[in-house]
Amino acid sequence: MSDQNTSWTEHPSLQNIDAAKLQMLISLAEQGKGKKQNELLPFLMAAAAQSKEHGMSFSQEETNIILGVLKQGKSPAEIQRIEQMAELIRRLSPNARRP
Repeated sequence: MSDQNTSWTEHPSLQNIDAAKLQMLISLAEQGKGKKQNELLPFLMAAAAQSKEHGMSFSQEETNIILGVLKQGKSPAEIQRIEQMAELIRRLSPNARRP
């Protein structure tokens, strides 16, 4: 299982994303392991705020690439949870762009 959890970091789609951003994602993935679903949103919101404090943000394209990689090999239910979490974060983001 850990091979599957670490292999996403080596996906070719991620090669153009800044190494510092990828390292932050790997760290977040490690810290998020074992958290219950109701604990993930506050955890991710705090992580997003902290990354902004350090001047790090992800473009929409980077976000889409990362989400696409994370969805690979997941069940439809897991994909739906990933999409729901991403949508919640977008809506709660103070800089969220509204269509």
